[in-house]
Amino acid sequence: MSIYLDFEEPIKAIEEQIEKTKEIGDTSDLDMTDKIQELEQKLKKKTKEIFTNLTPWQRVQLSRHPERPYTLAYVNAITEGKFIELHGDRNVKDDKAMVGGFGLVDGKTVMFIGQQKGVNTKMRQYRNFGMPNPEGYRKALRLMKLAEKFNKPIVTFIDTPGAFPGLEAEERGQGEAIARNIYEMMRLKVPVICIIIGEGASGGALGIGVGDKVVMLENTWYSVISPESCSSILWRSWEFKEKAADALKLTSKDMTKNKLVDDVIKEPIDGAHRSEHLIFERVKKYIKKAVQELETIDPEERINQRVDKFNKMGIWKH
Repeated sequence: MSIYLDFEEPIKAIEEQIEKTKEIGDTSDLDMTDKIQELEQKLKKKTKEIFTNLTPWQRVQLSRHPERPYTLAYVNAITEGKFIELHGDRNVKDDKAMVGGFGLVDGKTVMFIGQQKGVNTKMRQYRNFGMPNPEGYRKALRLMKLAEKFNKPIVTFIDTPGAFPGLEAEERGQGEAIARNIYEMMRLKVPVICIIIGEGASGGALGIGVGDKVVMLENTWYSVISPESCSSILWRSWEFKEKAADALKLTSKDMTKNKLVDDVIKEPIDGAHRSEHLIFERVKKYIKKAVQELETIDPEERINQRVDKFNKMGIWKH
């Protein structure tokens, strides 16, 4: 059974009408074809109307939709199951919130790394709600260095509410692990493509977010802080989260306008959670094109371009 967000209720109502009309047609001699077609056209029009006028807060809600595909779903679809997951940071343990390994994309080997959320309560706890510990970022760095050693491109999938803020994470050097990744990713000699597929929150996202191409899916967000946390700091309440979402300029449109991301991958009109096969195809197509383009550039030149791109972000004066 599909899950609907509050602003998707009109879509749900029309879909229920279609189902009831089909039932009437199946259980009686009445030909309901014209009525069904009329309702399907109405559904198409209403879906387009809702999804082309989303507010920043509604896009945040969409990015967190429980039916939205997560990292491993993208990896398995893009590699058609030809993926070997690698584990552990060779120091503390294997962080289940961060996954990675080699996969084949139409015969070409690519290193995939990303944050993984759970599909149910038990799996969410197992994956720590997609919030990596320091060992997750150190595992990611180990895999990046492995990819660099064998001259394989790297693709990261970003989808996290933030790095894990627990005491044990801080004791094991959460800040240092993220900072080290940012430093090392800036200097990687292989092509690096970072794709935000859901939530892109704070340093948790930046820890695997430095690349030649930083890309957002249409209904995702990327910001230093979540709207709820921003609201609680500024207004001492979560009630202003919609206002905060608007002020943070965290949508793909805002991020492109401010030149903080390179591209936006358009989602199907009803969102990635309702048309998974389409978004998988589009992401795969983008990865293949970007890797092909980046591999034609000399490694040193690619690094210089990467450094220049990040140096130009923001407004600053001498």
